[in-house]
Amino acid sequence: MLIEGRNAVLELLKSDNAVDKIVIQKGAEQSGSGASILRKLRDKGIKYQFVPIGVIDGLSVTKKHQGFIAYTEDFSYCTTDEIIAYADSRGEQPFVIILDGIQDPHNLGSIIRVCECAGCHGIIIPKFRSVSVNETVVKVSAGAASHVRIARVTNIVTEIERLKQLKFWVYGSDSDGESMYSADFSGSIALVIGGEGEGIKALTKKACDKVLSIPMFGQINSLNASVACGVLVYEAQRGRRGLK
Repeated sequence: MLIEGRNAVLELLKSDNAVDKIVIQKGAEQSGSGASILRKLRDKGIKYQFVPIGVIDGLSVTKKHQGFIAYTEDFSYCTTDEIIAYADSRGEQPFVIILDGIQDPHNLGSIIRVCECAGCHGIIIPKFRSVSVNETVVKVSAGAASHVRIARVTNIVTEIERLKQLKFWVYGSDSDGESMYSADFSGSIALVIGGEGEGIKALTKKACDKVLSIPMFGQINSLNASVACGVLVYEAQRGRRGLK
């Protein structure tokens, strides 16, 4: 997998993920963030190579490399149990985001960034009929993909039922649900975000303990999936952390 862009590469170097080598556009290392990347490469003993802009442009998948491309192993997915164990290791009740059929890599990248910034413990995505973590997702996440635990499961509904057996409270998100301001977000929770266009699938919605909506006050009655996720995640964290 190629990791492209200054922030994405810098966050990759901060993580424990293996890096094969890094290609750097000549002169890009002279900027502030570029110099930081070069120092980390030297400290870690990672191979790097300076190349002309034409070469790095040809290598780039996203075409937004900002002068840096890292070669690393394919994204390493975890299990749901590992996400729960991570929350336990922090002495926190698990807070998990479940994505029900997100297709747009830009949405997935934005959601990963939101979840990392908000301190969620992990994300669950389906193996089929959903975007996976690719170069565009990593680039849009601004490096957050190097720090967020993501599990891929065969069946979202089955995973929701398993989480409920583990005493999770599962909230779906849909326009016909109760106001998110009425929800109790304490304890172990999973928040389900639907895909672009169709939202949460009918069977997924039925499996949720409760369905929540984001109050709308304008003329448009829906939000982009990543924006909706951000609103709901931060409202949940406000309640979980007792913020005013």
